[in-house]
Amino acid sequence: MAYSRGYNSYRGRTPRWRIVLMALLVVVILAAVAVMALSRYIVYDEEGTLQMELPWQEEPVEEHPEPPLDLTIEEPVKAQTLRGFCTPVPLTRESWSHSLDQAKGSFDCNTAAVTLKDAAGNVYFNSTVALPGTVRFQEGETDAALAAVVAYSQSTEGHSIARLSCFHDPKAANRDVEGMGLKNTGGYIFYDGNNSQWLDPAKPAAREYLCGLAKEAAELGFDEILLTDVSYPTAGKLNKIDYGEGEKSGHLADFLEEMRAALAPYGVMLSIEVPQAVISQGADENAGLLLADIAPKVDRVYAPADAAEVPALAQAVSTASQFAEFVPELAEADPAVGNFLVS
Repeated sequence: MAYSRGYNSYRGRTPRWRIVLMALLVVVILAAVAVMALSRYIVYDEEGTLQMELPWQEEPVEEHPEPPLDLTIEEPVKAQTLRGFCTPVPLTRESWSHSLDQAKGSFDCNTAAVTLKDAAGNVYFNSTVALPGTVRFQEGETDAALAAVVAYSQSTEGHSIARLSCFHDPKAANRDVEGMGLKNTGGYIFYDGNNSQWLDPAKPAAREYLCGLAKEAAELGFDEILLTDVSYPTAGKLNKIDYGEGEKSGHLADFLEEMRAALAPYGVMLSIEVPQAVISQGADENAGLLLADIAPKVDRVYAPADAAEVPALAQAVSTASQFAEFVPELAEADPAVGNFLVS
């Protein structure tokens, strides 16, 4: 038997302490991984105490599906047919009662149009804007009559209309020639073919004066402001008028824009009365009126007409503006016409 010079072959074993060390190392690594994985579930309560909220401990959140949208599209409310009449000037309780009885005897009326300012420059309500000497107001009489008009229109679900003459105003024109009056080329107040005077649409003070009166009319409770005499003079020595800078039609268009802005807070309708020729021909150069400029800025366009002329005039207004409607001023009521105002 051969021997290996004092050496025996070594068949070693891993020491026990090394095995224990390796096991501890594995445990530490697993613990670190666990801490990292669970750290997002560690929270503090209101008292600062450490707590762990595991996913399976959370109460399930009940989902409520959103109900399907119930879209309701409202059709625009169409205005009731206007069957109106004009009241006497100046209006009193007695004249209102008499004119209402007369109108009811002729047709089923639901609307009354009251002149609050005429072409002579007179103002027929208790205005604080009107110039001194222009107001024709009877304490306790005029206000009661106007209130009766508004109440009647509300009871019939109709309209109450305030008529305001605009630039044909000799009183205001003469009182403030420089600030508001229409002048001739010589620098003096202009006299038209009827020896009357006008406000100048190009002057801001004139436009502001009229807007102020319209706002007061709206505050009285009227549903619609009907502007008349929105034009330059068409009779007399027109070549002697000092029109100033800019186009006549542009000054009138600016006025309607300013008027609409002034009335916007009151939610009233804005309307204009024009000669029939402005609608049928589209313009009146002397007056400075262009239907294409006017119609888009108002809710209604009024003009004197016969029943047979109404369809063509209504079509012309509709062509100029898809929103404005034509209302004829008839000599007598005609229910077949639809909307109308008996002048």
